[in-house]
Amino acid sequence: MLFSELIDKEVISMRDCKILGRIDDLEFDCKRGCIEKVYIPAKGKLCNLFQSSPEYVICYCDIKQIGPDVILVDV
Repeated sequence: MLFSELIDKEVISMRDCKILGRIDDLEFDCKRGCIEKVYIPAKGKLCNLFQSSPEYVICYCDIKQIGPDVILVDV
């Protein structure tokens, strides 16, 4: 899957069915060759230009399913 495909999907919490937003950035571990965390900006913020930190930082192990339109997370 390409990063451009990943950021087009909405991230939804499985616990309360809340739409968290869309992935803006990710943290990659070069030594292990895998994604560590994904970052979701606060709603209404444009590419993190007007805030110092993302609203949500989700560990990749908390991603339960990546579907054709949504990403389900357990946070």
